[in-house]
Amino acid sequence: MTLTAPHTMTRLHIPTGIGFDEFRRRFEQSAPLFDAAATLRITERGGTWDDVRAAIAAQAPNGLLIFHTIDATPLMAAAGHRTKVVEYLLGNHVTAEKMFRHDPTALLYAPLRILISGDDSDMAVFTIDQPSTVFGGIGIQEVAEVGVQLDRDVAGLLQEIGVEPPSELTDSVASSSS
Repeated sequence: MTLTAPHTMTRLHIPTGIGFDEFRRRFEQSAPLFDAAATLRITERGGTWDDVRAAIAAQAPNGLLIFHTIDATPLMAAAGHRTKVVEYLLGNHVTAEKMFRHDPTALLYAPLRILISGDDSDMAVFTIDQPSTVFGGIGIQEVAEVGVQLDRDVAGLLQEIGVEPPSELTDSVASSSS
């Protein structure tokens, strides 16, 4: 039997006021690339979850890491498009586990998908489905609360980069609805 659970998300398009290339550089500096090999060596050597937590904390100075980058710019350029666009998978395993323990469905949305694109003036636009609305849609209060924390983590990351985060990220409250 198929179970359906419709839910709504809020997409935020945040103009940064920073040129695309500079914003991308700052973003990748503020949210470093996840060192999967180093973290997996911990588990291969019999390390504990506390060891993994410490390794992630050391890797993620702002609480978030880049798991993967997809630069669609060259492929879209081949089709005649001039817009710069890069997609990122951004998150933190420790944060994801706080949701996973309540419902593994949370991993449909963790890590977060981020899109950085250039506008007509080549200024970066940061686009994200607001985490509190994404995870609130799972319908579990504890998962929704982590979504609110992710709103604040993304807001902090934007501040670190030099972008004033929108109130949607700084003033969100946990709401679970399905």
